[in-house]
Order: sequence, then structure tokens, then C-alpha cells
Amino acid sequence: MNQTKIISKILYYLCCIVSAGYLITFVYSVFCLITDFSVTPYKNNLYLHINYPFAEQPFLNIERNYPYIIFSFLMVLFLYGIFFWLSAKVFKVFFQSKLFIKENILQLKRFYMYNIFVPLPVVITASFFVEVESIIWGLVFIHFMLGIFCLFLANIFKQGLHLQNEQDLFI
Repeated sequence: MNQTKIISKILYYLCCIVSAGYLITFVYSVFCLITDFSVTPYKNNLYLHINYPFAEQPFLNIERNYPYIIFSFLMVLFLYGIFFWLSAKVFKVFFQSKLFIKENILQLKRFYMYNIFVPLPVVITASFFVEVESIIWGLVFIHFMLGIFCLFLANIFKQGLHLQNEQDLFI
């Protein structure tokens, strides 16, 4: 169990960092696009460079097309920021002193609900506005499978909590 705690703690911090990276990039990108701060058009205004703060070096390159900016850029940054934040919460479950508690089951439930019910409607909605590449449908399937796997874990944790509560009654 010690190995699980060590690995889950490492993955927790890694997912927190990745989530923060995605969400900070999202906020910075929205700020730049709204205020035109640190944005440089290029190739006859077909594309935009979002530059590093206070520099002329390109940080992100995007098409100058509002459906693309919303559905293929900003939404992806935001939703993966949330995904990695929820992933961090799932990994945090596995290094707690007590595994079978309602809060841990709630974290697992949030993760599986997000992965089962968010990607498909988002990609279907985006497909009305931008071209969705075939690999994206594979990612939707992978998120769905992650959600189902986590649903199984949540049900195991519910059973563990139930058994733990029964044991507490008899002791």
C-alpha cells in the first residue's frame, strides 16, 4: 500500500501542475484575445500569435477564426484544465489515511460523471462549428472508458464503506 501512496502522491502533484498550466494558459489566452494584449497577426491576418507576456516571442499560434478559437482552442484548454484537476482529486483519494469515506466516493463520482457526460456533447456541439478530426472521437471514447472504470472504482468504494460501517457496528 505504501507504493500506491507514493505513486498517487506524485501523480496528484503532477496533475495539479498540469491543471494549473492549462487553466493559467486559458485565462491568459482569454485576456489576450479580449484586450488584444500581446497578440500579433501573421500570414495576412489568417493566424494569430499569442506571445509570451511582455515579449515578442510566440507562445501560441491559432487561426483567426472565432469558431476555431472558441471550440478548438479555448474550450480544449478549459476542459483539460478541469480534467487534470479532477484527476488530481482522484489520485489524492489513494494517499488518504482512510480510503472508504463519503468524500472519496464523491471525488470518484465527479471524475466519472465528467468523463462520461462531458466530452461527447462538447465534441458533438463543436462539430457543428469546426471540423472534428477522427482522433478526437478516439479521445472521447478513451474519456468514456476512463469514466466507466472510475464508476467501477466508486462502486467498490461504496461497498467498502458499507462493509466498514457494518464492522463499526459490531465492534
